[in-house]
Amino acid sequence: MQMVNHSLGKKMHQIQTTRTGDVFFLQRIKRFIISFICCLPVSLLGLLLLLLLIYNSFSVFSVHIHDPSDAVVEQEPFSLPNPDLVHEQLVKNTSSMLLAVKETNPPAVLKADLHVIPKLNISSVRTGRRVRKKFLLISPGGRKSRGFGRKVKAFLSKSLCQSLFFMTWISSIGSFGEREMFAIESLFKSHPNSCLILVSNSLDCERGSKILKPFSDKGLRVIAVRPDFDYIFRNTSAEAWFEGLRRGWFRPGVIPLEQNLSNLLRLVLLYKYGGVYLDTDVIVLKSFSNLRNAIGAQTVDSATRKWSRLNNAVLIFDKKHPLLKRFIDEFSQTFNGNKWGHNGPYLVSRVVARINAKNTFNVSVLPPSAFYPVDWNRIGGFYRSPKNRNDAKWVHQKLQHIRRNSFAVHLWNRESRKLRIEEGSIIHQLLSDSCIFCNKSSFHSN
Repeated sequence: MQMVNHSLGKKMHQIQTTRTGDVFFLQRIKRFIISFICCLPVSLLGLLLLLLLIYNSFSVFSVHIHDPSDAVVEQEPFSLPNPDLVHEQLVKNTSSMLLAVKETNPPAVLKADLHVIPKLNISSVRTGRRVRKKFLLISPGGRKSRGFGRKVKAFLSKSLCQSLFFMTWISSIGSFGEREMFAIESLFKSHPNSCLILVSNSLDCERGSKILKPFSDKGLRVIAVRPDFDYIFRNTSAEAWFEGLRRGWFRPGVIPLEQNLSNLLRLVLLYKYGGVYLDTDVIVLKSFSNLRNAIGAQTVDSATRKWSRLNNAVLIFDKKHPLLKRFIDEFSQTFNGNKWGHNGPYLVSRVVARINAKNTFNVSVLPPSAFYPVDWNRIGGFYRSPKNRNDAKWVHQKLQHIRRNSFAVHLWNRESRKLRIEEGSIIHQLLSDSCIFCNKSSFHSN
């Protein structure tokens, strides 16, 4: 027994000696690393600290959206959670999804339709994998956006607005160019006593104020305000949809989320405030004062002469109009982030088609000539100058028709933004008619 104890004691001593040696070895490595760092030049240390700060900033200014693509679920109609329970959660949360990215072209060939995913059974999700999607945030905590209601109320209280216009700008401030300025010019040229609220993360800043200063210097009423989605969507079905998006109850889809947020935002803004919504690639030609609760058709069926598709680039509605509520509910209940136009032009088309026979909402569907006198696949001809007598005759006739029948012209910026505005073209002449400053170099440039 004594020999066994002696043997065990010897082995324990060896183990302790080995551990002690390991500790001393690690201490020597630490001292070596510290000595090495201390010997580095100050400039190199500063560079290392800067890289560390940049890494941390990217980690902080990002939004995490759970992608339930790994879940095994049965496809069923999408249903929102209890709005009362969602509202309790919304009180605790702030609007953190303040997005500003450049618009992208709709994909020529969409990925396979993934459909909308209903609220998931947590047990069916493999939590080991999680997809992280990053969006450029203007404010990490959304603090600057929380004053949306206050800023809008103050702006409207001190402005005598004969009419109220809304625009949304989801892109960076650097991409807000002279053609977008033309759209604002044309609005005020036809509506000098109106007010414009430009809902945008990127433009609600000192640089944005400088961009819009030429208008305010002329006494025109325009303001850029960051959206507070929690505040704007409150007490509508959009509130529960937005909370579901943040909680990952359905996929955002392959279409840029910012475009779909813009589609929803315009509907809720008009529902809450009333007025006119315009895309920033719409040139206004004449007053909308005689239009009320109107939407424009984009295309007409050649056989029946009835509209076949509507568009949401121009919307004119009274506050709390019931059709706007139908639009918002349709967005929240049938959202699909994988089909381009599903939550925009196709959405308003679907809803109006259902109520069109009864027309109990007293809504006017205007012909394509009102806002869309040229379709997206033919917009290039509006940018070209006439090359011969026949071209000149066509331009003259087209201009007469537009000036007589159109309230505005949608420029289809995705297709036309790279086109040069040639002198003598239809667009050149329409801009010349509708400008306020009329000294822009991009009359003839990209």
